[in-house]
Amino acid sequence: MLKKYFRNPLCILLISIFSINSMADACTGIMLFGEDGTTVRARTMEWGSFDLFPELAIVPPGYEMSSIMPDGNEGANWSVRYGYVSIVGLGRLTATDGMNEAGLSAGVFYLPGFADYPEFNPESRARSLSPSDVVGYILSNFATVSEAREGISEVQIVSVEDEALGFPAPIHFFVADSSGDRLVIEVVGKQLMLYDAPLGVITNSPTYDWHMTNLRNYLNLQATGLPERELEGQSFAPLGAGSGMIGLPGDFTPPSRFVRAVAFSQTARLTEGGSDTVREAFRILDNFNVPVDAVSEDEIHGLPGLVLSATQFTSAADMKELQYYYHTQFNRRVRMIDLSEIDFSALGGIPVVRPLDEAREEDIKIIAVD
Repeated sequence: MLKKYFRNPLCILLISIFSINSMADACTGIMLFGEDGTTVRARTMEWGSFDLFPELAIVPPGYEMSSIMPDGNEGANWSVRYGYVSIVGLGRLTATDGMNEAGLSAGVFYLPGFADYPEFNPESRARSLSPSDVVGYILSNFATVSEAREGISEVQIVSVEDEALGFPAPIHFFVADSSGDRLVIEVVGKQLMLYDAPLGVITNSPTYDWHMTNLRNYLNLQATGLPERELEGQSFAPLGAGSGMIGLPGDFTPPSRFVRAVAFSQTARLTEGGSDTVREAFRILDNFNVPVDAVSEDEIHGLPGLVLSATQFTSAADMKELQYYYHTQFNRRVRMIDLSEIDFSALGGIPVVRPLDEAREEDIKIIAVD
């Protein structure tokens, strides 16, 4: 039966498209903690379909924001309470990931096939929020996960077409604060679902509760190597380090990446905190970079632009020190913006947006030999 289906050209095409899209939209998020109380939430942003043209946005308190509904009019609107830094794309102020001046951070992760939003009801306009606006809403309004949990329950995330995708963005959200509290937000079956995230890990489809159940299939994994065994007078020892992780899935599907992210983050080395914990987070996330065939076209914000890797950027939020780090597909040098050093009042109430990369090229230092 399998051979029959695989001979069908249409089946081959559909399988190829599904496989490419699954790998191209393969974001992974983790959390790590330092000995000094540092709390770091880090993630990869995989998007191989087109260039996001990611930019860094600094949004000050007092800036007025709104969420546009399917009828073209405003839904929820609000004034920014907490200044925040976020990574946006496609020339829009739509936050994909970021952290605010209170130490709350949040990010968006793809959830195709499972995110299912209620239809917009004009009678509930004032509390209606587009999926694409959720991260910006959270960062601008709340200081803690507890506040975010309560606040997101008071609005309704509704079906609004994302202009870049041509359909409502199928996404879920991860929120964390400096205390280590964390939350996963999903809308499934038109119902808001809120999950504690004790392991600090998130990937993509299926839903978060499914991933947590699936971990039960991998209880044999351990950080320490397996002991030598004797069978019929013969000694058998592991061939090398890492034998405790035999059976760890290595593919790029969301379930496998979830298991791998839990295994790596739970067995990470102890870190001092600060930049040491951030460095460990970046090291772990290097295991999740997804390659893609290079695509280059000259369009800007009109798709697809330049894509060298499906992993367009990797970021880390140190919620204790209020420092936001990132590197990109073009430049692996880690850059940092310190929110405690930002004078939001000097922005005059207007957001500042700048490219993540000053130049889209690797920052290579030439070593001179005298």
